[in-house]
Amino acid sequence: MSLPPFDSRDGWRPPIPVRVERLPHAEGIELPSFATAGAAGADVRAAVDEELVIEPGRLALVPTGLKLQVPEGYEVQVRPRSGLALRHGITLPNSPGTIDADYRGELQVIMMNLGTELFRVRRGDRIAQLVLARVDRLTWVVVDSVDETARGTGGFGHTGTA
Repeated sequence: MSLPPFDSRDGWRPPIPVRVERLPHAEGIELPSFATAGAAGADVRAAVDEELVIEPGRLALVPTGLKLQVPEGYEVQVRPRSGLALRHGITLPNSPGTIDADYRGELQVIMMNLGTELFRVRRGDRIAQLVLARVDRLTWVVVDSVDETARGTGGFGHTGTA
């Protein structure tokens, strides 16, 4: 696959190719796509054959019908869609989910209904967004103590702001 040349005028680097296999139950469903030119996440769609109903307080595993081949050194993060969260109380309880470079199973999205009404997932509905992120390897260095900071052990709202 040939990449377009980098154009520093628009601020974007060339796209990273991610191979995708469309499974039979995803035929006719649009591949993940960016809703706007500046969007960081590509909307991924449900590949359900029949309407799936998620009751309040319940979870559902929603298929996308896609297998991804994420390049080494990257992950694909699966994140909630803000509109579903605001209007319906729909979230992803393990957000952000991670699709590792060595995972080859179907991308499925764990959805949770925190709202008060039934939520219906229909074929082709946008259910989550996918963000490609670089992953750097780390190595653990065991020391007798870590450096002190002004913050110290303060956490979980210690600054008094939400």
